[in-house]
Amino acid sequence: MNSLVRMQSSWLCMFLGGCLTLTGCRTLQTASSRPAAFQHQLTSEQLVVHSDFPLAEDHRLIDELTTQRDWLTDKLRLAATDVPIHVYLYSDEQAYHEFVDLRYPGFASRRAIFVEDHVNLSVYACWGDQVADDLRHEVSHGYLHAAVPNLPLWLDEGLAEYFEVGTAREGLNGVHAEFLRQQLARGDWQPNLNRLEQLSSAVDMTQADYSEAWAWVHFLLESRDNKAEVLTDYLNDLQHGGAGAMLSTRIRKRLAGPELALVEHLDSLR
Repeated sequence: MNSLVRMQSSWLCMFLGGCLTLTGCRTLQTASSRPAAFQHQLTSEQLVVHSDFPLAEDHRLIDELTTQRDWLTDKLRLAATDVPIHVYLYSDEQAYHEFVDLRYPGFASRRAIFVEDHVNLSVYACWGDQVADDLRHEVSHGYLHAAVPNLPLWLDEGLAEYFEVGTAREGLNGVHAEFLRQQLARGDWQPNLNRLEQLSSAVDMTQADYSEAWAWVHFLLESRDNKAEVLTDYLNDLQHGGAGAMLSTRIRKRLAGPELALVEHLDSLR
């Protein structure tokens, strides 16, 4: 799926604290709410899948989403949790949009959303041609939020963009890589992790921000010299209740000129 298109149409992040305001990760944080009861339900480890159509227990996509937890937790060296992630799948596009429009007015045009409330982690999605990419992304948010509290906005999105492409591509989101190379060639973008870390609202994030967030994640996890431990140690600290130094500070202690190294990494992905 074209990630640039999905960013404009697929998910949103909100907090309901008396009134609707944009904040934090691309997550709808609200008081607990539920769609109408679905006829079909299956459980696959941490995932509880509700659907308005029959879905085989050994469905290939459900199996992929289930095994994605192992890939994500192994790659990030996180302890897995058993917090349920409820996935609501609509075969009826109109019914999906009507539900989202009713519960989250103004967001019915999006194909999938991740919702974190005071009780549950939930994904709502419309079954269609791009459902695999949508679910890999949104379920990644679920696994991350189940394991890591207080995940910074930019990192939450960068990780979801990394894992949405599936295991075969090792996190390589070619759309993002090409977008950043073009922006760099035109002089319209330079990496700036400190700026990303200051973002607290999804409404402030541009296309370049999402692409750069992915690029930092891919750079740390897939380039040489075991840079992954900088990220995994940071996530481990978050998981166990402390953050310590910000990720940008940790990267600079490990690398001289990380921005230049990121640009060189992007060029190597050609």
